[in-house]
Amino acid sequence: MSSSSGSTAAATPILKEEVDIVIPTIRNLDFLGMWRPFFEGYHLIIVQDGDPSKVIKVPEGFDYELYNRNDINRVLGPRAHCISFKDSACRCFGFLLSKKKYIFTIDDDCFVAKDPSGKEINALEQHLKNLLSPSTPFFFNTLYDPYREGTDFVRGYPFSLREGVPTAASHGLWLNIPDYDAPTQLVKPLERNNRYVDAVMTIPKGTLFPMCGMNLAFNRELIGPAMYFGLMGEGQPIGRYDDMWAGWCVKVISDHLGLGVKTGLPYIWHSKASNPFVNLKKEYKGIYWQEELIPFFQSVSFPKECTTAQKCYIELSKQVKAKLGKVDEYFNKLADAMVTWIEAWDELNLSGVKSEALSNGPAK
Repeated sequence: MSSSSGSTAAATPILKEEVDIVIPTIRNLDFLGMWRPFFEGYHLIIVQDGDPSKVIKVPEGFDYELYNRNDINRVLGPRAHCISFKDSACRCFGFLLSKKKYIFTIDDDCFVAKDPSGKEINALEQHLKNLLSPSTPFFFNTLYDPYREGTDFVRGYPFSLREGVPTAASHGLWLNIPDYDAPTQLVKPLERNNRYVDAVMTIPKGTLFPMCGMNLAFNRELIGPAMYFGLMGEGQPIGRYDDMWAGWCVKVISDHLGLGVKTGLPYIWHSKASNPFVNLKKEYKGIYWQEELIPFFQSVSFPKECTTAQKCYIELSKQVKAKLGKVDEYFNKLADAMVTWIEAWDELNLSGVKSEALSNGPAK
């Protein structure tokens, strides 16, 4: 794969006034050079994790805001504890601040991938295509996404369901380093994903999936309040389950609200594998707890009064406390943080008044 962006003509930005790109990072963002043809013209929200005194360098020519932990504390005040520290879940702060309809979030070790013909993949454009076309969660189409060019609904697909439902989230995949947990990393240290599958599919209603946050887009207006990556990282007994948690919450809420979630294209190139021994330390409670978490989410139901993502999320927090609190005290803390997250969301998004702290912009 090429690391040069010079050979690619700049893409014409689509919906550039309706999209924010959110990037969590602890390092200089040299990787943006490769994405320049696809990201220039869009607004970036960069959330710096770790030491806020460290200077993060961003290549010239990008329209961006850079926020660090001092900004999180300044904007959210006593609610700042709901944003994780020293974990990629800090990206949620960018979701809170955005006022755009669509969010694309990508990790800083993800580069531009190429399709089998050698053409560089415009991941953002494909995500927007996914989000702008309907989903079909209630009946599976064996030719996958029937709204893509060159395909349609197959014989036997009910005509009453062919209109589809709005798409809340688009989950992209990765070439090179697979998104494996630590035990799988340890037994398959050299495994690489070289399979490019030219497909997009709607995840059926009632089916959960492991959501990876490194190549993800969503409709913020439809599902943004449920895109909370939980309490992870420093001071917490678990890490690397932030996107998993958000994915399970998003899926059960989307199912209830009649929304769809797609997975498949676009691919990005995941450049480096994290240390499996470090990962195991972060993950081991999650690996143990998930055997109770999955049945919990499979049994979640919402009353008909839950008509918005916010209402669903508050109801879900109550069920987390009632049913998972006995698994570990951590889940009581998490349930409280879920409520705090919605309070922060409502304050920054529903009041119609930009807070004074936010109006001042990122700390200099």
